[in-house]
Amino acid sequence: MQAIDQERRGGPEVLVSREIDKPGIGDREVLVRVHAAGLHIGDVFGVRGSPFPIRFTSGLRGPKFGVPGFDIAGTVEAIGRAVTRFAPGDEVFGVCTWPSSGACAEYACAPEGRFVLKP
Repeated sequence: MQAIDQERRGGPEVLVSREIDKPGIGDREVLVRVHAAGLHIGDVFGVRGSPFPIRFTSGLRGPKFGVPGFDIAGTVEAIGRAVTRFAPGDEVFGVCTWPSSGACAEYACAPEGRFVLKP
């Protein structure tokens, strides 16, 4: 799948489009085909690695997670065995989680409690 990825810290110039593996899902997770991803100042801090305290969660020496972004909207592609609130084809929005996946990719996953049905 295609994703925006980073291998080092910096400004927008460190972000590149590349092919990465589709995230796997656990028993209580939902895989979403991303239609829209929202970015905010926290994503900028994560990509730049500044202010310095952000590095305690995003990686001290370099980026721990390559794909930025949290907020997504899309269509459920697959569900884990224990998921009860969604079915493939449902339109949802919510927050994906690191380290399993970031929002700036074709697919993202997160626990089912992180998503709600689109109104």
